[in-house]
Amino acid sequence: MRLGVGIIVLNKNNNVFVGKRKDNPINNWQMPQGGIDKGESPLVAMKRELEEETSITNIKILKELEGWIEYELPPNLLGKIWRGKYRGQSQKWFIVRFLGDENEINLKTKNPEFIEWKWIEHNLLPSVIVKFKKKVYEKLSIEIKKFIN
Repeated sequence: MRLGVGIIVLNKNNNVFVGKRKDNPINNWQMPQGGIDKGESPLVAMKRELEEETSITNIKILKELEGWIEYELPPNLLGKIWRGKYRGQSQKWFIVRFLGDENEINLKTKNPEFIEWKWIEHNLLPSVIVKFKKKVYEKLSIEIKKFIN
C-alpha cells in the first residue's frame, strides 16, 4: 500500500472542496490527496499536497481523523498507476477550514491535477467520486457529518 494523505477542506458554510481530475475528466470529482514523501510526516504532507494541488495555504486544521483509511485499485488500473508499485493506498485524512478568499484557489500549479473545482455538500461526496473510492468517501462523509453537527 502507498501511504498518503487526504484533505477535507470546508468553507465557512461547511461545504467541501472537490476538484475534477485532469486525468479523469468525466464527471468524477475528488478531494485533494497525495502521497507522503520519504521522511515526511502526514501533517507536512497534507499541507504540501493541498498547496501543490489547489494553491490553498490559508487554513485552520480542525481535526486529524483517527486511524488510516485504505482502498485498493480496481484490476483495470493495477500496474498502471504509481508505476505499478502499489495495489492501493492507505490514507491519513485531515479536516481543515479554508480561511482565505476564493481567489486564493488556483489550479494552474506547477503540476496541475485538477481542471475545475467547486464546493459541494458533504452528503454528495460518495456520488461524485470514482467507484473504487466510494466506500472511503462514505466513511468520510459520516466523519464530516459528526464534526459539523
